[in-house]
Amino acid sequence: MLQKLLALLCLALLMTGCATGNYVVLLESPDGTTGAVVIEDAQGQTRLDRKHQGAVIGSRGFGSGPFEVGDLRIARDFSAALAAQPTLPQRFQLYFKIGSAELTEESEQAIEEVFNTIRQRGPSAVSVIGHTDTLSGARWNEHLGLIRAKAVADMLRKRHIEVIDLEVSSHGERNLLIKTPDGVSEPRNRRVEISVR
Repeated sequence: MLQKLLALLCLALLMTGCATGNYVVLLESPDGTTGAVVIEDAQGQTRLDRKHQGAVIGSRGFGSGPFEVGDLRIARDFSAALAAQPTLPQRFQLYFKIGSAELTEESEQAIEEVFNTIRQRGPSAVSVIGHTDTLSGARWNEHLGLIRAKAVADMLRKRHIEVIDLEVSSHGERNLLIKTPDGVSEPRNRRVEISVR
């Protein structure tokens, strides 16, 4: 949802004047997906639903239908808008062994990518949210999720990784990645979600 909003925001920012008139271009999101947008005025509608589709806006040429816009033209006409885009948040998931705040072997290696990302981006706002499966009761799972989130936050501190803001919270067994009934051991739900903004 956030990426689609950013794509639409980018679309709005990409309106500019050029030799052929004002136009908008639909660009893909960083994950490779492309939403759709309908441009409408008294003259009619134009739907853009593929990457690099453009449409003329304003009184001149509206309604002529979508057209393809090449990479060179996008770079020429929209370089300032593209350069002004904020860096998108990056998200990571780390997984834990059952009933503990001990990372799985795969996640012990994956956490290095988290550390490197924060270092490369510079001081960032970081959110760490702990999650559990439904194996134990809701009260314990809320506590265990917080223990896991704090364990990851402590790893960041021990590495002396500079952050602007560090939010640590727990969702416990709420917001399951894999929906299960109560009392089910599901490794993919035993996780910490990290967002670096």
